[in-house]
Amino acid sequence: MGNQNKYLVFGAPIIQEDEIAEVVQSLRSGWIGTGPKVKRFEDNFKKYKGASYAVALSSCTAALHLSLIAVGIQSGDEVITSAMTFCATINAIIHSGGTPVLADCSPITQCIDPDDIERKITPRTKAIIPVHFAGHACEMDEIMSLAHKYNLKVIEDCAHAIETTYKGIPVGNFGDFGCFSFYVTKNIITGEGGMVLTKDEENVDKIKMLALHGMDKDAWHRFSDEGYKHYDVVCSGFKYNMTDLQAAIGIHQLKKVDIYREKRKAIWDRYQSEFLKLGIHCPSKPPKFIKHAYHLYTVCIDSLNPSVSRDEFLVQMGGNGIGVGVHYRSIPTHIYYQKTYGWKPEDYPHSHKIGEQTVSLPLSPKLSDVDVERIISTVKDIL
Repeated sequence: MGNQNKYLVFGAPIIQEDEIAEVVQSLRSGWIGTGPKVKRFEDNFKKYKGASYAVALSSCTAALHLSLIAVGIQSGDEVITSAMTFCATINAIIHSGGTPVLADCSPITQCIDPDDIERKITPRTKAIIPVHFAGHACEMDEIMSLAHKYNLKVIEDCAHAIETTYKGIPVGNFGDFGCFSFYVTKNIITGEGGMVLTKDEENVDKIKMLALHGMDKDAWHRFSDEGYKHYDVVCSGFKYNMTDLQAAIGIHQLKKVDIYREKRKAIWDRYQSEFLKLGIHCPSKPPKFIKHAYHLYTVCIDSLNPSVSRDEFLVQMGGNGIGVGVHYRSIPTHIYYQKTYGWKPEDYPHSHKIGEQTVSLPLSPKLSDVDVERIISTVKDIL
């Protein structure tokens, strides 16, 4: 009975003894800032993704922001992204000096619609940020074709898509940059943290300088056993570096990423087998040429049950001790963006409808079979 009363935290991570031991070793070594473990995590992640270069950062937001600066986004430049995304994607464009422009999402995949991207391109458009939503890949053939046709930069938002591939190619390798998140609910966690992939060594140097105050040497190299080395500030940078304490967790999380994905897939499949029977809108089955990361399992609570609104469903799930999420309310529903850009939710109908109905159910590999059955029975009882 006690298990039924346990609160199921949404996105609960698995932290095991190897992560803990690596963090403790870092603490005992005295090196807890950006150092050798960050380098090791970068090398391992780069190898896993089949990328040319990788730079670890403090967040995916930092990765998006620095990528936009690195491709030269300036005041007046427009950057197209999805109306169905987290606010960080939009804020990174704003902080880079650019103007965000929204395209609607596909009602099937919830990823950005390439046709709507093309409708939004103007002479001021300089870049596209496709968001690989919930672990499903965007239509990268079409998006890269648009980028080549209109000479646009592409920065992939891969916050949900560490394991995702599109036609055999890991996402994050299509555009000029690929940006990843290791936030506490993600498929690899470091508490906070991010990574940026790029094909160009010059971009690596630029990102590393921008991430650490605009200095040309990081602390690891300034205070090494080879003696102190002076640094120069070569640009006005930020403080976006990852620490060895974070990387110590990430190194071991990465080793288990595909094991955890299989656990999430099993939960996903169990949900599908039960919830499709209810007639509610469940996630679309990915095509064979996409490897889905199974980051989120989203259902839409709509007029099928007029007595239970989406928000009432959220309340009842919480009241039953089950943590849920909303990914996401569409960007134009937020008051800041309405006031600043005049965006109207109804102008992005698919994103708006999804945003008003969507609920993300727990999908953590930490969930037991008993936990999963409890979630299923609670959803059925409410609906």
